[in-house]
Amino acid sequence: MNPKQIPESPADGLATTRRARPFGRLDRRSVMQLALAASLSLGAVAAQAQNKPAEAFTPQVGQAGKDVIWVPTPDALVNRMLKMAQVTPEDVVVDLGSGDGKIVIAAARDFKARSLGVEFNPDMVTLSRRNAQAAGVAERARFEQGDIFTYDYSNATVVTMYLLPGLNLKLRPTLLKMKPGTRLVTHQFTMGSWEPDDTTTVENRPGYLWIVPAAVGGSWQMTGQETRGTHQSQLSLTQAFQQVTGTWRGTSMDGKLRSVRISGDLLSFDMMDPNGVLRSYVGRVNGARIEGTTLAADGTAGTFVATRVGPAMPVDGGRE
Repeated sequence: MNPKQIPESPADGLATTRRARPFGRLDRRSVMQLALAASLSLGAVAAQAQNKPAEAFTPQVGQAGKDVIWVPTPDALVNRMLKMAQVTPEDVVVDLGSGDGKIVIAAARDFKARSLGVEFNPDMVTLSRRNAQAAGVAERARFEQGDIFTYDYSNATVVTMYLLPGLNLKLRPTLLKMKPGTRLVTHQFTMGSWEPDDTTTVENRPGYLWIVPAAVGGSWQMTGQETRGTHQSQLSLTQAFQQVTGTWRGTSMDGKLRSVRISGDLLSFDMMDPNGVLRSYVGRVNGARIEGTTLAADGTAGTFVATRVGPAMPVDGGRE
């Protein structure tokens, strides 16, 4: 056999294997270095992904909410509604179901009012806060996640809404308990038998205004002081929201009150008093007391005070 064809001995093979180990250790070190580099690279990518802001929520017209679907109010109608409510920097505007926040932002930006949006969808709340920040009104325009039927907004002087008729009626008892003179404005839908004080249409979209009336229904004992002397009468007022009628009764005669009107806490009426003088009465309602002034047809002035006798009647007059 040719010596060149003799196979290597096991010892020779072992020697060959031992000579290869140093190269094997270098390969593993290289692999470890590559793995470490890859790990650092993946860590950097992960850190970038973690620091990258999540994709912003974008609302879709018609998306379902807790009680209604979301449809934005046109900007022109928003402006008109806030003007109908005579919003000023002294007002606190609360939007029930504030959606993307445009009414709240407009009240703060264009009318300098403090404003608050109450919205059930937390994504919409986040979006609204971002929109307020972009509009530069985040200090005056706040947004809270909450249920409009349980949230306390009793400090509002203006309340705005774009809700369904059934929801308006569900809210109506709460709204009627708000401070007299509070203004309510809605887009599209009304308040049942509570007739609006003003209406508008902008871009074929209706808007409505109500002014919360003081509770004046019931009996009142009135004392008038004029140049001709003092007289006393008992007033009986019947109220259904801002619609009021009434009669008066003196010691020996009675009559009907004329042109009775309630706007917020301001009550006015005309009355032919027991002396046969036609007088106009204008007074502020403060719970169970009304104080104001009178002006006779002949130009003589006076004052009057009325105090409630018996229980107050419901502002809505029992109407639905």
